[in-house]
Amino acid sequence: MNIDFSLLLENLTNPALLFFLLGIFSVMAKSDLAIPSSSSKFISLYLLFSIGFKGGQELSHETITMDLAMNILFGIGLSIIVPVYTFFILKKKFNVFDAGAVAASYGSVSAVTFVTAVNFMETKGWDLHGYMVAVMAFMESPAIIMGLLMISWFNTEKEYTISKRSALMHSFTNGSVFLILGSLLIGYLADAKQAEGIKPFTNDIFKGFLAVFLLDMGIISGRKLRSFFSAGSFPFLFAITIPLLNGSVIAWLSQYITADFGNRFIFSILAASASYIAVPAALKISVPKANPGLYLPMAMAVTFPVNITVGMPLFSSIIQ
Repeated sequence: MNIDFSLLLENLTNPALLFFLLGIFSVMAKSDLAIPSSSSKFISLYLLFSIGFKGGQELSHETITMDLAMNILFGIGLSIIVPVYTFFILKKKFNVFDAGAVAASYGSVSAVTFVTAVNFMETKGWDLHGYMVAVMAFMESPAIIMGLLMISWFNTEKEYTISKRSALMHSFTNGSVFLILGSLLIGYLADAKQAEGIKPFTNDIFKGFLAVFLLDMGIISGRKLRSFFSAGSFPFLFAITIPLLNGSVIAWLSQYITADFGNRFIFSILAASASYIAVPAALKISVPKANPGLYLPMAMAVTFPVNITVGMPLFSSIIQ
């Protein structure tokens, strides 16, 4: 197994990641740099809208078959199971809010890691099916929903207590979840010509808004990094071990869902990745008590580079 350091360097110099680091550094330098809260909320909503709409568009170009349905259901199943089992591991060390937030992050997916995986596939000569973009979008919401449910069901603070039925309803009608699912449906219903009209908004400026969003997340994380380091070695061990475990298991298990090497590799990397776009955007609105100084550094500073250097060659070797 060869570690691809050139791939690691390419992604560690990604502007989005560097803006995240800039936000952290601004706090360390005691700068007064800040993103207005109203602007930050708009950018969060924009990212959710864009991810959902693009996933719906990709799905609209596919013919609905049993194989496609199986792949989508498998992805959704992953995004339900991973947050549940990781929540109980995390709850032993974190409070309910942080455990639910981290579980949602690791049950969801990283769009940047997905793009990196596609580049890796090109070096292997594996084809990417367009509907896997839709699978990625479908995996965002269930993980957010499960994270919110875990927090609601296991929280004991009276001011945050909510019935299980109300929690389930709230999870589906929560603005962040509602937006990404609604955008996916609209993207699916819109024809190509209609979608082309808003492509400059949904596609062309996405990376720019992502950079500003991660700058804001870097500032927020920088203010709360003390809690990340004070948590000891557990966050580091979790952020390394769980993704490699999830990806390896799915690299093997996915053979029973699809024979396509490309699909199996994407499933393994989606299972291993952790969201630092959609989930933080949703949690910032829905669970402000959760500490981004934990779930953001874990997902972005630890899991992301581990997946690139070790995960991708490991998962591809298991599949082959």
